Amino acid sequence: MLIWLGIVLGVLVIIGILFVNLSPEFGGKATKEQQAEYTKSKNYKDGKFINIGNVTMEMSGGDAWKAMKGMLSPRADSKPSKNIEVEKIDSLALVNYKDKTRLVWFGHSTFLVQMSNKNVLIDPMFGDVPAPHPLLGVKRFGKELPITIKKLPQIDAVLISHDHYDHLDYGSIQQLKDKVKAFYVPLGVGVHLEAWGVERTRITELDWWEEASLGDLTFRATPAQHFSGRGFSDRAKTLWCSWILQSSTENIFFSGDSGYAEHFKEIGAKYGPFDFAMLECGQYNKLWPVVHMFPEETVLAGADLKAKTIMPIHWGAFKLAHHSWTDPVERVIKKANELEVDLITPVIGESIELNNLEKVGSNWWAY
Repeated sequence: MLIWLGIVLGVLVIIGILFVNLSPEFGGKATKEQQAEYTKSKNYKDGKFINIGNVTMEMSGGDAWKAMKGMLSPRADSKPSKNIEVEKIDSLALVNYKDKTRLVWFGHSTFLVQMSNKNVLIDPMFGDVPAPHPLLGVKRFGKELPITIKKLPQIDAVLISHDHYDHLDYGSIQQLKDKVKAFYVPLGVGVHLEAWGVERTRITELDWWEEASLGDLTFRATPAQHFSGRGFSDRAKTLWCSWILQSSTENIFFSGDSGYAEHFKEIGAKYGPFDFAMLECGQYNKLWPVVHMFPEETVLAGADLKAKTIMPIHWGAFKLAHHSWTDPVERVIKKANELEVDLITPVIGESIELNNLEKVGSNWWAY
């Protein structure tokens, strides 16, 4: 019996090694020349990217076991009891739209932004499971998306905040890449796109505080307090960031993933105030407090950024932590009311018109 158990375990180990090394899901690796370029960044040290103040997420063996146990034995309310209904989007309405800035939320951290007659996708994760294999994650809460990738209009730019599976999805990029004109990513993330068939000429990599222009739009990569990695040996090999989208008349902030820290005040002082800020408020835990914000901190970040209106993101689509699926939005609303911060909670797929935010949102999760 022990011999057969050893054989089975050996086979599983071999399969795992082959999967990690052969599956395209894990992305690419930087060349020596690319790594040499990264050394020019203040955020790169000893072969890895770092946070401000060298803040890292450290877990003891006991904490790691607690985290794994929570994932293997989830609470009953960690996902909805029934399918989440979304607001469907007409493809022609997207193609023909030439009006003032509007956004569409796809759940979690994925947005389509129509701004200055440009279509911009942020962290395009349209897949069912945020993992390298369907068996390694929990399925999306909703069975449908507001619109399929196939029916999306031509995309002028894709912005990616970091290379985790819930923000950079191999399957989504495969379906999107032929209709995207340009990709803007933090340092190192371009190696994944290249491995997946995106030409280097369409990829712009930026360090924190660097910017790029696209017509009337300016994209600024700004700091975040997080980490990166898609496999077992590539942690912090690519940079993570937040994003500013600015036109001649509007200023929008997207947090990506980040713990709460002083960088929000720095961004607010340097580039605020912001008309609108999309801020992560889900997938938190006391085991990893420095890399994800608690909902109350989300509201504080909005105040630090001098944002006129904030929107909680990084919730409503996937289970990646141990809290109930509605805990993020319930807590962030309570804190926003307490501090008198304007906040919206749109339905997934709802049109978010920047000049008409008072008509956006409801408590759609409380069915």
